[in-house]
Amino acid sequence: MSFAKISTRKIYEQIADQLKQFIVEGGWRSGDKLPSTKELSEQFQVGRSTMREALSALKAMGLIEIRQGEGCFVRWVEATDVQMPTFDSLLLSRDAIFELMEARIALEAANAGIAASRRTDEDLAAFRQLLKSMQDHLGDEAYGEAADIEFHRLLARATHNSIMMRLLDTISSQMEAAIRDARRIQLYGSKKVSVRLWEEHEAIFQAVAERDSGRAEASMRAHLTHVEQGLRSYLDGK
Repeated sequence: MSFAKISTRKIYEQIADQLKQFIVEGGWRSGDKLPSTKELSEQFQVGRSTMREALSALKAMGLIEIRQGEGCFVRWVEATDVQMPTFDSLLLSRDAIFELMEARIALEAANAGIAASRRTDEDLAAFRQLLKSMQDHLGDEAYGEAADIEFHRLLARATHNSIMMRLLDTISSQMEAAIRDARRIQLYGSKKVSVRLWEEHEAIFQAVAERDSGRAEASMRAHLTHVEQGLRSYLDGK
């Protein structure tokens, strides 16, 4: 006789639930910076990867924002608006992953075009600093992943459209949860691939800097199409 395996809540879900409750009850207020991942990991006695998953879940709920190099900060939310997502929904099917990827390509191409027409000198300075740091850390898997995410967030911010930023956060959080391992192996585990990614990000930046909306959109589509091809190759080989 065989029995189906009983599903239990993952540790990061339980941690996210506790942190959510702490925020809702006013333990941390809007704008407050959370303790570091290291400090939270020690407090909950879990690994940093588990804690990062919990923080990603809070980001997906719109409770916090994660700023590259600065940490995690509480966003302004109403307690009645906060709901714990159904984590099973993050375990997407292969078809759903690529539908999500298709939506991301459309959104980010639009972001690139809008950013090219609205970017400020401050936006360009942030891009230049990040791209220089990315170039200095080529082949560093952990940094490469974090910097890649930050580049796309900077681009959304350069649209100066809060809805675009929120849409990107929602889609990116779902993508991160669904394809985290595949993305790390396929995109950040090879220095050769890291160099190509940096060049693609640089091309997007140059188009934005020159206020060329059409080229910015085309460069973003080319970049994300390459990413999608890599993920398809990885998933098809599993």
